[in-house]
Amino acid sequence: MMRSSLTIAVALALAALCGCASSPKSDFYTLSAAAPQTGNPPGAPIAVVIGAVTVPELVDRPQIVVRSGDNTVDIDEFARWADPLKSQIPRVIGADLGQLLNSVMVSTYPMGVDTASAYRVQLDIQRFDAALGDAVTVDVLWSVTPPGKKPSLSGRSTVHEPCTGAGFDGVVAAYSRALGTVSRDIATAIRPASP
Repeated sequence: MMRSSLTIAVALALAALCGCASSPKSDFYTLSAAAPQTGNPPGAPIAVVIGAVTVPELVDRPQIVVRSGDNTVDIDEFARWADPLKSQIPRVIGADLGQLLNSVMVSTYPMGVDTASAYRVQLDIQRFDAALGDAVTVDVLWSVTPPGKKPSLSGRSTVHEPCTGAGFDGVVAAYSRALGTVSRDIATAIRPASP
């Protein structure tokens, strides 16, 4: 009786180990800057500080969320963001703006930048949706506060970007391109306002 209990215990332990060894591996994704450098000759550098970004709660999680219908979403436990969208989005917009404005003084932190002479950008992400193998939609309310006592400029960028691949790689690349388009809209607002 004791021997059969030991055999069952060993079999269960081996089954548990085999189950753990075969669990799927998580893939981690990160957004990247997509705006090309403008080629404009460097003038007086434009200082820009990207403020905190709001993101819809539905996508403010480690897992990548994709739409599977008008009223349904899929949350994939094994397709994850490498870091939170609240830190990735301002980093990518900042890198894109740096390229578009030909400025090394674009940051998500006001370190080393005189905030009184910097443009301050605020982003409110209204929609950050994707459908695997189809397209992404990014809808952003943004505002740019110029230095001094000039009035703020605001706008809304709604970008629908097709996915070039079928999996999550295609979705993340499409998100990066969509944020590049948002950055172009913001850069266009900053350029005429700059001295």
